[in-house]
Amino acid sequence: MLQVLLLVDLDNDTSVPVFQVCEWHSPEQLKKLLDLELRDGGEAESEILQRCRDAIRYSVKTSHPRFFNQLYAGMEPYSMVASFIAEAVKTNLYTYEVAPVFTLMEDAVLRKMIKVIGWEEGGDGIFNPGGSLSNMYAVNLARYRYCPDFKEVGMFSAPRLVILTSQEVSVVSCLRSEFCVFFRGRMIPSALEEKIMLAKSEGAVPFMVNATAGTTVLGAFDPIDEIADICEKHNLWLHVDACWGGAAIMSKKHKHLLKGIHRVDSVAWNPHKMLMASLQCSAFLVRDKTSLLQHCHSARASYLFQQDKFYDVSYDTGDKSVQCSRKPDAFKFWLMWKALGSRELEQRVDRALAMARYLAEEIKKREGFRLVLEPEYANVCFWYLPPSMRNLPESPELWKKLHTVAPVVKQRMMKKGSMMVGYQPLGEKANFFRMVVISPQVSRQDLDFVLNEIHNLGKDL
Repeated sequence: MLQVLLLVDLDNDTSVPVFQVCEWHSPEQLKKLLDLELRDGGEAESEILQRCRDAIRYSVKTSHPRFFNQLYAGMEPYSMVASFIAEAVKTNLYTYEVAPVFTLMEDAVLRKMIKVIGWEEGGDGIFNPGGSLSNMYAVNLARYRYCPDFKEVGMFSAPRLVILTSQEVSVVSCLRSEFCVFFRGRMIPSALEEKIMLAKSEGAVPFMVNATAGTTVLGAFDPIDEIADICEKHNLWLHVDACWGGAAIMSKKHKHLLKGIHRVDSVAWNPHKMLMASLQCSAFLVRDKTSLLQHCHSARASYLFQQDKFYDVSYDTGDKSVQCSRKPDAFKFWLMWKALGSRELEQRVDRALAMARYLAEEIKKREGFRLVLEPEYANVCFWYLPPSMRNLPESPELWKKLHTVAPVVKQRMMKKGSMMVGYQPLGEKANFFRMVVISPQVSRQDLDFVLNEIHNLGKDL
């Protein structure tokens, strides 16, 4: 009843700025607008409705077609319904006895994702609360395969272990010790092999390579096939952080970006990104059928995982995880996939990349806009040069001035609430804008608006 009243009330509230991406307030201002205090006595339903209205009003509207700030956007209705159901059922995905339906759904989704990756002999997996944990699991399994007694004897029993990755890893791939040289955001295989040999010459033991399929900033894809050759040669675990770029495998047109993915040992893939499942929805997949996940993470909690139960205890998946409580996140992807089918998911990827290509071509046409590099995925990175800087010669002084432009434009767009676009530096490059195109709601008019708005907000700089 409260939910129905809330929706009707919001629909009739003309004070809510519906067309804004955000209604910006500083933390101190927002504290005054929200009644945050928790009291001994409860509040009336009318007051609770106001709290709900406030929570929605002052939150960023990430489903707005002009929200381009993160690697997620838009609202997926089927996945949202699944989220509501999962919260209402309120169960925990550690044993089959308390979550029979969601246990089987997770198993079905994982099997399908494993098939899509191309592991014909099968594999294993688990859904996690975010890609960081999935990447951590890859490190755990790779280390456990190399040192099976690690849990009993500890770190000091092992030599200095080395993980190799590129400099362009995302925040979810921060478990690393050696960087490989990169070109256009991609790992260079020859540099990888040089680093492997260097580590061995220093007495260290390389045991894992972390490749990336869709880097956070540039959307770059490491050459998985070539990296797999090197990992096989040196007997290294190959993990691919495909949290962002994994969705490309759903598209016949773009799956070449992940060529060789079937050869890797493990994959992190977040359906809540390009495929738009409700947050959060993150899978860790491993090409192993020897219960490595369970052997590595099992705590054998006797109050949960009794081995003399009356059903098949292989469906008690909680011992594969380092956490106990785990939400049925796979349901959000399962219901969406059921409703849309693989073809619609493929079209979603194709459309997003087509819109990103349109934006890149528009940037090339416009005075004052310059691509950082040609986009490989849905990330479009570019600079905006205000009129005062367009005739300046290429020099450190120009880039120093340009570095200040994006932060000011971002501040103005946030305070106006017209859109949200991210920016960042990269290495020695000055701050640039990073547009991420995901939602099917985004039109060419929205992309044109972004470029026009950036110019309008920054032309006086």
